[in-house]
Amino acid sequence: MDVNLFTSSPSELVGKIILITGAGDGIGKQAALTFAEHGAEVILLGKTVKKLESVYDEIMANGHKEPGIIPLDMAGATEKHYIDMGAMLLDQYGRLDGVLHNASILGHLCPFNQITAQEFNDVMQVNVTAQFLMTQGILPALQKAKASSIVFTTSSVGREGRAFWGTYSISKFATEGMMQVMASEYANSHIRVNCINPGATRTTMRGKAFPAEDPQLLKTPKDIMPAYVYLMSNASADVNGQSIDAQPK
Repeated sequence: MDVNLFTSSPSELVGKIILITGAGDGIGKQAALTFAEHGAEVILLGKTVKKLESVYDEIMANGHKEPGIIPLDMAGATEKHYIDMGAMLLDQYGRLDGVLHNASILGHLCPFNQITAQEFNDVMQVNVTAQFLMTQGILPALQKAKASSIVFTTSSVGREGRAFWGTYSISKFATEGMMQVMASEYANSHIRVNCINPGATRTTMRGKAFPAEDPQLLKTPKDIMPAYVYLMSNASADVNGQSIDAQPK
């Protein structure tokens, strides 16, 4: 299915409680705005409070449900932070219908033999370890929902390694693996687990990776939102263990 052809109704996500990481900017911000527009109650997670408050204000100005805010720096958060966060979600919301693991860092693009141990650890911490620990922490809340969707963010370099993309590429291969393991384990449950590959999108991270590229030639985060709404909606209830392109070729 070409997920970009998915036509959602304005009430597609009504009644759903969805957590978005990296919600202060780029694709995460747009996902939060779009999910709220479709009726969801969103929870904004990110490290920069000012950015999260700006997204909060925009959602409220648009007349949608009041979002929650979780300020958290995934680079330094510990296992206990995520356990406590899971308990807070259960206490305040009672359940979680979806999570979009959007937050990632790029690191430097360089030859393999120039990757430093510190940078490797930093990228893996945010892109893999934090998402692993967070998912464990919020699983009890996801299990309380009638049907819940876990969406990890992947990349084309997480499917086929590319020269000079070292640490980021390796982290996305790990993300794909984590998704597949979870999808297999929860195949007979009400939890579905998938990856989404946004593709070439007009974001700050894309600009860092391709500084000579004309951003005006790229899709905007808003352009690729049909795929994101689809994976959070009941329309994708039978989709599990898939790595989906938001911009199918």
